[in-house]
Amino acid sequence: MGDVLAGIHATWEFDTDSLLIRFERGIRTPKLFQSLRERRVPHAALSSVTLTPGKRGTVVLHAVPRPGADPLLEAAAGQLKDGCDPYRLVLPVERETLAEYYADELRALLGKEAALPADRFMVAAPEAPLSFKAYDGRAGFDGDRISFRWSWTGASSAKWKAGDQTFSVRELSGVEWRSPEAFDGYLRLVPRTGAADAAPAGPMDVPGAAYGGVGGAQGLRADVRPAQADQDPAAVVFGLGYGPVHESLPFAAAVLESVRRRQPNPAPPAALVGAVRRDPADIAERIRHLGELHRAGLVTDDEYGAKKAQLLAEL
Repeated sequence: MGDVLAGIHATWEFDTDSLLIRFERGIRTPKLFQSLRERRVPHAALSSVTLTPGKRGTVVLHAVPRPGADPLLEAAAGQLKDGCDPYRLVLPVERETLAEYYADELRALLGKEAALPADRFMVAAPEAPLSFKAYDGRAGFDGDRISFRWSWTGASSAKWKAGDQTFSVRELSGVEWRSPEAFDGYLRLVPRTGAADAAPAGPMDVPGAAYGGVGGAQGLRADVRPAQADQDPAAVVFGLGYGPVHESLPFAAAVLESVRRRQPNPAPPAALVGAVRRDPADIAERIRHLGELHRAGLVTDDEYGAKKAQLLAEL
C-alpha cells in the first residue's frame, strides 16, 4: 500500500511500480468511471504528468498515458470529454501544494521510454463478458466472439437480410468507435487483411450478403462493405439512450485488446527500464518540499518519516 491522494471523483494510490486509480460510485461521478471501478496503471505506461487550474476552485492532476498503452483510450481515439477522462484527478484548490508534490514524484519515475509510443497495451482492458443495447440491435462479447442480434424496430432491411452476426476476434484487425455523443455514433468491426479469402464468389445482389449471416466474419470483405453503419452488418449504430459511452466504450476496448492479443506474430513485450538513481540535488529539493508539507500539516509525522527514508534510499 502506498500514499493515497483523494480527489472529487477518484482516489489515486501510489505504489512502487504503478498508480492505482479507484473511482467513486456517487451519483455525481461520471457513469464511465463507475463502470470502470478501478484501473492499475504501470509507471511505464505514462508519458507525462501535468497540474493545471480546474473549474470553480479546483486543480486537475493529469497522468497522461503513452500512445498505445491503454486500449480504452485507443478505442476512444480522442473523443472523450475532459470530464470523462479517467486519468484526470480533480482536487480542491486547497490541495494544490500536495498535488504538486505528487506530480513531481510521478514525473521522477518516468523513464526514457515515456516519450515513445507503447508497442503493447500496458493497462488492462475491461473484462468480458460484456454487452450493451444499440439502436438497431444488441451487441455481446464473450472474450472470443462478438455477436450482433438485430432489433425488430431499429435494424435496417440490409441487416435483416444478412441475419444475426457472429464474428471471431481472430479475423479482425480492430474496431471503430464513434461516440454516441456525436452525430451518427456507431461501433464497427474492422476485418483483418486476408479475412475475405473465404468470402463467397459471385454477384452481391443483396446488401450485406457478403457477410454470410451467422458466422459473418468469414465473409467480412472490406471491398464491399457499406459506407454507412446502419447498412453494415459488421456494425451497430447508436442513438439517444442507445450505446451510451459507459457501456459501448469499455466493450470496444475489450474487443480491441482481445484482437491485438490474438494477432499473429505480436510485438515482443516492451522491456521495462530499470530504476535510475536520482541526482542528489533533486533528492534534497524533494526532501525540502516534503518538509514544507509536513510543517503545513498536510503530511503526518509517520508519512514524513517514511517518505524521507524512501527518498534517502534512492541516493
